[in-house]
Amino acid sequence: MSKAQGRSGRGCSVIVGLILLVLAVVAVLIGRGTLSLPGIPGVPGVGSSAGGGGTVQVSGVIGSEKRGFFEDPRVQDVLAEHGFEVDVDTAGSRRIATDVDLNSYDFAFPSSAPAGQKIVSSVPNRGVNTPFHSPMAVATFTPILQILEREGVARQEAGHWFIDMERYIELARSETRWRDLGPEYPSPRTVQISSTDIRTSNSAAMYLSILAWVTRGGGVVTSDAQVREVIDAVSPLFVGQGYTESTSAGPFADYLAQGIGARPMVMVYEAQYLGEKMAENSRIRDDMALAYPDPTLNSTHMLVALTDDGAEVGRLLTTDPELQRLAAEHGFRPGDRSLFATALGDHGIAEPPAFLATVDPPVYDRLEELIEGVGAQYSSPAPPDDIEEDAP
Repeated sequence: MSKAQGRSGRGCSVIVGLILLVLAVVAVLIGRGTLSLPGIPGVPGVGSSAGGGGTVQVSGVIGSEKRGFFEDPRVQDVLAEHGFEVDVDTAGSRRIATDVDLNSYDFAFPSSAPAGQKIVSSVPNRGVNTPFHSPMAVATFTPILQILEREGVARQEAGHWFIDMERYIELARSETRWRDLGPEYPSPRTVQISSTDIRTSNSAAMYLSILAWVTRGGGVVTSDAQVREVIDAVSPLFVGQGYTESTSAGPFADYLAQGIGARPMVMVYEAQYLGEKMAENSRIRDDMALAYPDPTLNSTHMLVALTDDGAEVGRLLTTDPELQRLAAEHGFRPGDRSLFATALGDHGIAEPPAFLATVDPPVYDRLEELIEGVGAQYSSPAPPDDIEEDAP
């Protein structure tokens, strides 16, 4: 081999080495989300929708009980590390399933399984993830639970309160007033759990699902006759409340601010109460308590992916340990229960019951029939739909 050929070979080796070094640096930058390349959709940091910061812009429509989670800077930072910037709009779960134009979104994230199932059956999708869930619960006060315990309606087990829903329904339908049950709460109000307006709010629909199950003696509503039976039985428990608000943010705020006189019992998501209790400036006081309907219902948060980018966000929310931990800090129960226990323990909060007696909601169409039937009993128009649903 000539000297010229040797020099040429060494030159090629140097060039190849430099090219490999450049490719390695580019790969590192892309992995960190600091560099983007156009034209490779669905790959974090290199999607055609990536912005100037090197992240893919992803949009979702969610129930607003999850707004605080998505707006948490820590959540945004973790998603950015994976190459995503997620923007969300809020809407009621029923509206997401039927009224919202989903063509402009990468994912839909309602707060109930029936709504999620309706979306899956109605639009093309890239699959479903269930990053977390939250059982329905009752935000109340210790004196109220002690009164109900005396009446055989509430009980305490292993430090947790439970409300026997069959006995509660009997008591509520009898129109018994609190003052009739003892001096602890001498209110002329009838004994009732406060809910939101069944015509607009998902939390009220979940409450209705529990009442429907118990009214039937156990079992999901499946027939027209059963729908009529449940509507007749449970309508007074909704319309008898008088004016009700469109989201659970309202009654829960009244519960926190005004105390036992305004809202002695409020149907909430467990995540609302626990998220507030873990908040830096928590408004939960010593006389406040969380009770679980027996049986209760899990509000399952189903993320329906509408694009490949939406599917990747759903996967991350379900599998990334840090995102799961942050969901727990917002009061949601993630897939890894140990993260939930750790988040509560870090705030000095006892872990709630690991296992609850739960029921299944009716399928979407049957639930809609129940909602419309009970809603028709209201004498006042539905509260305005401000596109806010059940925010903590």
